[in-house]
Amino acid sequence: MTTEAMNNEMEIFEIISHGGNARGLAYEALEAAEEFDFKKAEALIKEAQDELNLAHKTQTKLIQNELNGHPSEKTLLMIHAQDHLMTAISEQKLIEHMIRIIKKLAPVQK
Repeated sequence: MTTEAMNNEMEIFEIISHGGNARGLAYEALEAAEEFDFKKAEALIKEAQDELNLAHKTQTKLIQNELNGHPSEKTLLMIHAQDHLMTAISEQKLIEHMIRIIKKLAPVQK
């Protein structure tokens, strides 16, 4: 395997790793919201967004390389990384919406 291919593979694993971290943090945020711990939920959503930003930064780098004439090999691993990231983004947005609904239904704190 060439050095370029190994670097590309590491970047793909970064997308998978950060996407997975984001997804896990988003679900932890939802669990915190279910306990009406909205401060914790908001902090976890922020962490999840930070992870998504890291994954997106790597994805953007790969896209820019391709646009500049240095395309990455299209592999099943690359497709998996893209799917993983897309799912994490989608689920985070849904969880953020669910947390807003839970806040509206939360009992009034005295």
